[in-house]
Amino acid sequence: MNKLIKITMLCFFSSFLVSCAANEAQGNDANYEETKKMIVDILKTDEGKKALNDILADDQFKQQFVMDQEAIRQAIENTLLSDKGKEFWQKQMKDEKFAEAFAKSTKEPYEEMMKGLMNDPEYQKKMMEILQNPEMEKNYTNLMKSNEFRAHLQDVMKEQFENPLFKAEIFDMLKKISDEERKQKGGEKDKGGGE
Repeated sequence: MNKLIKITMLCFFSSFLVSCAANEAQGNDANYEETKKMIVDILKTDEGKKALNDILADDQFKQQFVMDQEAIRQAIENTLLSDKGKEFWQKQMKDEKFAEAFAKSTKEPYEEMMKGLMNDPEYQKKMMEILQNPEMEKNYTNLMKSNEFRAHLQDVMKEQFENPLFKAEIFDMLKKISDEERKQKGGEKDKGGGE
């Protein structure tokens, strides 16, 4: 009986999708909205929820879903590695809003990966080999001396000083230093006055 319900639900969903596509293609918004409302109402019932849960819990469905996920993963990889994919991402990364959103979404996993690598002895050894390589050291020195790097460093420093959070941190540090100096001078005056 459960299989019959599952098959019925799958047929129902399939016919719903086909009818929605047909209605949308014909511009029949009223029928589409009615059908959509009917489907949503059915899914909200206890029987609809139970049937959906049964479908999702079915081993055969899970296996098919996993296989589909692998196909999706493969398609994404092929797309990203193609020339058109690379061109697309280069274009997208030039958009500041997209680049910022992408950086925020990948920041946490990237940080976790880097922390894991930092604790990996093999990775540490490779990094030390790279950093101690005389050719690498020479390249770093040349880079640091270049006018482009110095100009870039100035731009970075300007940006940092314009950042409100950075300004607040600098202000707090200066205030602490000032307070400590006052305390030291006050302590020296007390000692001098006592003598």
